[in-house]
Amino acid sequence: MSPQTAATGGVVVHLPEADPQRQAAVLRNTANLIRALGPDTEVEVVTHGPGVELCTGETGLAETVARLREQGATVCACANTLTARELSEDDLLPGVAVVDSGVAHLVRRQREGWSYLRP
Repeated sequence: MSPQTAATGGVVVHLPEADPQRQAAVLRNTANLIRALGPDTEVEVVTHGPGVELCTGETGLAETVARLREQGATVCACANTLTARELSEDDLLPGVAVVDSGVAHLVRRQREGWSYLRP
């Protein structure tokens, strides 16, 4: 089986941390994952709690998020966290998706057969 063989489901990447260096490492890992598995692999980066700062641009990684989206990844922000932090969708970087609950979305994806990754 070649390294580019597609599996069922996609890969959901969990990012709950606000540290910019940690976020940058997770985004690098995700970009490497897409290159290794191929552009047809669905990949979502799911942020919640302090990790939502990635989606607002607070950690200075807006260009990296945009490049990752260009590679086909979806970046998601938790609606519960947005509400708790008094943020709206208007506060998010362009193209960031909102999921009702970050942790529930992770569980749903795993139940659908997606692989879970927390680099």
